[in-house]
Amino acid sequence: MSNLSSALIIPDSLLAKEATDLLREHSTDLLFNHSMRVYLFAAEQGRQRKLRFDPELLYVAAAFHDFGILKKFSSPDERFEVDGANAARQFLTAHKVPEEQVEIAWAAIALHTTPGVTQYMRPEVALLYSGVGLDVLGKSFDQFPSELREKIVAEYPRKHFKADFIQEYFAGFAHKPGTTYGTVNSSICERLIPGYKAPNAIDVIAASPFPDSDD
Repeated sequence: MSNLSSALIIPDSLLAKEATDLLREHSTDLLFNHSMRVYLFAAEQGRQRKLRFDPELLYVAAAFHDFGILKKFSSPDERFEVDGANAARQFLTAHKVPEEQVEIAWAAIALHTTPGVTQYMRPEVALLYSGVGLDVLGKSFDQFPSELREKIVAEYPRKHFKADFIQEYFAGFAHKPGTTYGTVNSSICERLIPGYKAPNAIDVIAASPFPDSDD
């Protein structure tokens, strides 16, 4: 049980506490619990894989990863992932965190919905993606210790999570569906915005201003 308890520890540094306070102030209960679960899932996955990662940096990335869907932090024309990454950068820079660590957190948040890339990057980047994938999509559900998984969910409940998360998530970029082009979120816009059709790469290529030659 002691090992189970140790796996549920949230970083308690001043930086982590301030990140938690900001998340609590600006987020909803659903997104707060989601972010906590993402960190705990990600950190345990890192321990299972024997990865060397910075728990504090991973925690801040988890706390900020969905800030871009919150109205206060949402830009009119950037991907929501970039908005969240920019908010984390501002926070970390204000706390004099070294630029290398700032860039790791930025990349982790900016790429947390991008499949097929993060597993080749720094552990914090890879782990944020896998923590999100487990909590939202159930990826590697059976590979995660069931007792610990149930304990995390009991501590940070998933009350109506699936339906409510889709709505809160979609609301973060519904006003700028064009920013989802080329991402997994374009399909959400097509499903939930009446008449919306995401750009097709074939049409984009065909519309290039470069003329083709006959040779």
